[in-house]
Amino acid sequence: MKPFTGSTKKTWITALVLCVLGFIGFGGLHRFYVGKVGTGILWILTCGLLGIGTVIDLVYILTGGFRCKNGEPLYK
Repeated sequence: MKPFTGSTKKTWITALVLCVLGFIGFGGLHRFYVGKVGTGILWILTCGLLGIGTVIDLVYILTGGFRCKNGEPLYK
């Protein structure tokens, strides 16, 4: 068993589902999930930067470029 290092694995499929929810009014949940609280609040207040930020995040999640707050990639 590996020792606990303080980091948790965030899965890309969960981030993807939460990001897609942004298109029906729940924007920013994927950013809260990966620990980016500040931009999560921004996404909520601006409807995902008018939808453009949500689309960009969706592309990053699908291509593997979206990272957690500490820089770790999402777990596949």
